[in-house]
Amino acid sequence: MQLRCLSLHILSLLIVIYTIDAIHSVSTICEFNVTKDNKLYSYNLASPSETFTHGVLSEDGYYKVSSNGTVVWFQLCDGMIFNHDPPRCFDCLECGGQSRCGTGCSALMSSNILGGYSVCTTIGRTQSITTNLIDKKSPSMGVIVEMWHQGPEMNCSLSVSVICDSKKFQGPKTLEKFGNCNFATQITHPAGCAIVLAIKDNKSGWFSTLLIMYLSNYK
Repeated sequence: MQLRCLSLHILSLLIVIYTIDAIHSVSTICEFNVTKDNKLYSYNLASPSETFTHGVLSEDGYYKVSSNGTVVWFQLCDGMIFNHDPPRCFDCLECGGQSRCGTGCSALMSSNILGGYSVCTTIGRTQSITTNLIDKKSPSMGVIVEMWHQGPEMNCSLSVSVICDSKKFQGPKTLEKFGNCNFATQITHPAGCAIVLAIKDNKSGWFSTLLIMYLSNYK
């Protein structure tokens, strides 16, 4: 009898998962779930909302921030798209080439060298995007999206803090540099706010907990 009930639970879960997957086609990039103090914090930065139909993704196809002659373009959770104002710098071989500079990576850096020329360096790849909490003690603060690229000459990275603000959005304003090719910036965005679900004790059963964790990926 117990085996039959367990089989029915598993079959029901598989049917629900199949149905949801058939309806939703959301990338797993920039999804993150964490439990703390009997609560499940679920983030899906790329999930659309009423106010932001592209989620945290920039509608322009990229974000742009600069400091002290260094310019960084990036797109969270996806590759960049340039329909206007594309990067104009040399050496885009690893990020789309000269004719499509910036479209082959998730983050690109430009810096001026002697003679006034700007040279591009890939600092992020879509394949290398990871998401974590800004502060493990305060999950509601938001998440930090990290991306990196291992190049033939420099290993580079970009960290973008997505600070939770349910009422407003503010793009990147400042750019920090650490070492030769490691950068950090931040934005405030409603997508940085988690869906929070209470997790009951073991009496609620493993099936309910697993189903809640799966459903929480879809805002």
